[in-house]
Amino acid sequence: MAEESIELGDPQAAHERRECARHLLLNPLTCSEQHPDVFRLIRRHHHDLDQWFTQRLGYRLHLDADTARLFKAGIVPDNRPFRTRTGRPLYRRELQLLALVLASTAAGPLVVSLRDLIGDIRSAATEAGTQLGTDASERRALVTVLRWMVDQGLAMELHEQVDRYADDSEADAVLRIRPDRIALLPIGALLGESSASTLLARADRRDSFRQWVRCHLVEDSVVYRSDLAENEWTELRRRHGDEARMLDEMFGLSLENRAEGMAAIDPSGALTDVRFPSTGTVGHCALLMIERLGPTMTMSAVEAVVADLAGEHVSHWSKDLTGSPERLTRDVVALLTAHRLIRVDNDGVVHVLSAAMRFAPTVKVVAIEQGALW
Repeated sequence: MAEESIELGDPQAAHERRECARHLLLNPLTCSEQHPDVFRLIRRHHHDLDQWFTQRLGYRLHLDADTARLFKAGIVPDNRPFRTRTGRPLYRRELQLLALVLASTAAGPLVVSLRDLIGDIRSAATEAGTQLGTDASERRALVTVLRWMVDQGLAMELHEQVDRYADDSEADAVLRIRPDRIALLPIGALLGESSASTLLARADRRDSFRQWVRCHLVEDSVVYRSDLAENEWTELRRRHGDEARMLDEMFGLSLENRAEGMAAIDPSGALTDVRFPSTGTVGHCALLMIERLGPTMTMSAVEAVVADLAGEHVSHWSKDLTGSPERLTRDVVALLTAHRLIRVDNDGVVHVLSAAMRFAPTVKVVAIEQGALW
């Protein structure tokens, strides 16, 4: 499909379109009650935004009276997990429970008590060949899932709060469900697939190279030369100027071109779920670890490096993390992997990728005249 140039004209309108595009990238499901100001702008610029996403990235923008949904077809982002309000990704069991809750609420009713909903979830679990536990850890996981749904605008608490169920198995609440929004969650690639491997292969389509590489620059921020065939890399280098202008117009990203690949840099640092460099024990440890990593290392060697760093900084890093180097290593490796700064093979070997050198310390050697320090 040929691209159509959108006449910007009004600088304020151009700024509003960019802010909407950035917001939708991070919040593919945007509800009017959670984000009233940006939703109003999405409605105002819906036509232009739809053109941008459809023609340039192959995405699809759905808009109705109070909901905007950006369907990200053609890519499976590794660094956009569902997150709790505290920022952590949902755990595996929480994701399983989320699937059961969505299956139990997709057809209504519009208003349901927590007790009735739990009964429906138990039935859905039985049909799926699993069970819904009754212990405190299972109740906490279910509350986390229901709280996520409330935060996303998929449900609303009308009477009492679901949080009470975490500590009291007899607690009840009344929820208003939005089946219309729940129906918007699945992407088209889910239809007709029965295995995870074929689903991922189908979702990460590459039939349009230009759209595919743009999606990965936007979602992953880095595309390495090794990710592409030689003719694809040549084509991408040739179109660098056009791609740079497009990414700047849509998202305010700066496209850096290097021999090893290209990186889309966000000067504000806000266009990501997890920032890097960042503060805190994990962010500080990850930044320091880049300096000490070799080109390839075993996971046990990486853990040894992390343990050394934890010992050096034990006085001002989190005691929970410094006391558990294995856990700290897992968090640091996850952070660096999400930003495509390292890659971990199936056999556990860690490879440092070229973009990591962007954060390596720069040592400047200065010649000093004999006696100059005295």
